Amino acid sequence: MKKFRTLFFFFIPFICIVFTLLWYREGSLSVDSSNKENTSFVVRQGESVAQIARNLENAHIIRNKIVFYLIVKRLGIEKSVQAGTFRLSPSMNATDIAKQLTHGMEDTWVTVIEGLRKEEVAVIVSDRVGISAPVFVSEAPEGYLFPDTYLMPKDATEKQIIAIMENTFDKKVTQDIRDAALKQGLTLDELVTFASLLEREARSYEEKRMIAGILFNRLRDGNPLQVDASVQYALGYDDKSKSWWKKNITYEDLKVQSPYNTYTNAGLPPGPIANPGLDSLRAVAYPKESSYQFYITGDDGLMRYSTTYEEHLDKVDKHIQ
Repeated sequence: MKKFRTLFFFFIPFICIVFTLLWYREGSLSVDSSNKENTSFVVRQGESVAQIARNLENAHIIRNKIVFYLIVKRLGIEKSVQAGTFRLSPSMNATDIAKQLTHGMEDTWVTVIEGLRKEEVAVIVSDRVGISAPVFVSEAPEGYLFPDTYLMPKDATEKQIIAIMENTFDKKVTQDIRDAALKQGLTLDELVTFASLLEREARSYEEKRMIAGILFNRLRDGNPLQVDASVQYALGYDDKSKSWWKKNITYEDLKVQSPYNTYTNAGLPPGPIANPGLDSLRAVAYPKESSYQFYITGDDGLMRYSTTYEEHLDKVDKHIQ
């Protein structure tokens, strides 16, 4: 009996090892070796390996999510897994699928943030998809390249990418927003132009609504809008700062001859100065009413509003160095 117990306890670890190896091998096999049909599988930005494994198992592309996770860790490729669309087959084993997720994707994720000029959008898209930035700039409409995160086909042309972004604009900018802007006396292009100014001038939705109301006040009173961002747009690329948006605007800059200079020209600029996001477009459609005529952003990042020019100058002296 004693000898039997000794043998029993000797074989338990051995049996566990054998079982684990069989479980691991079974989990790493293909789901269906006879099914060669490819299916599209999307890896989204920021997804963890564990989440990707769950999605693969739910899509019946792998047998076991835990085994797949262990394979990725064993291969040391967890940081090499890319976001995008991949063509995967149930006939592929887990190791091949893991390696496939590090290259060969059909589409790629492209993120375009709010408030960029089309030249800046062109650089981002060109770097991610490989299109011609100059061609993109020459064909893209300023203001309608809706800021968002896109899954772009890697073989897309400049026109196709522009169309994707314009279609997103059409979907996101609802008829309610367009109707509300029309009640403010704005055409669609004027709405986008107005919103592009806000996008460069304020951060939060409430700040944008307040500034929209102030700019409407100035428009109704026939006063120049005096938006610094319009001057930055008119100045163009700044070699010193290597940016399309010159940081320190001088009094000489405010005199630049351009229809986009809202210091020297009354009314809205002739077109958008950037590509605004949904909050800026909504802020124009639903502005906050006030008696304010001026606003500044202090060195502390806070917005301050004034009714008179004297009050405005006082706040400039106190809060801007």
